[in-house]
Amino acid sequence: MGRVRTKTVKKASRVLIEKYYPRLTLDFQTNKRIVDEVAILQSKRLRNKIAGFTTHLMKRISRGPVRGISFKLQEEERERRDNFVPEFSALDTSAIEIDPDTEVSTVYLDIYLLPEKAEREKKRSSCGWCMLPPGAGWIF
Repeated sequence: MGRVRTKTVKKASRVLIEKYYPRLTLDFQTNKRIVDEVAILQSKRLRNKIAGFTTHLMKRISRGPVRGISFKLQEEERERRDNFVPEFSALDTSAIEIDPDTEVSTVYLDIYLLPEKAEREKKRSSCGWCMLPPGAGWIF
């Protein structure tokens, strides 16, 4: 069965992480000594509980942001990710191929979405009667 973590342990761990994040590690023994230095605690048992939960939160923080904990490094990382602009777009419009019928339809509708168009060779369909002569477009 799992152990119950009281509000005192959770709150103390969150405050410790916000204030002393650069000093804390993913190791329980190290965190136990840091908690002993920076906090005035009643018992060894409470110190160990706080150090254990702090270690648990540090491991969660290493995987991603944790709700309820806000410290400068995490905020800077989030802002850096939000302000990131890629050097080249993931949507490369130069490689999109358009058949002539689609191009005629887009021109007729005044849609000019692609600055550079690479036209595909016009393919014959299986039925010859549904193809328009070259250069002709659908008239709506």
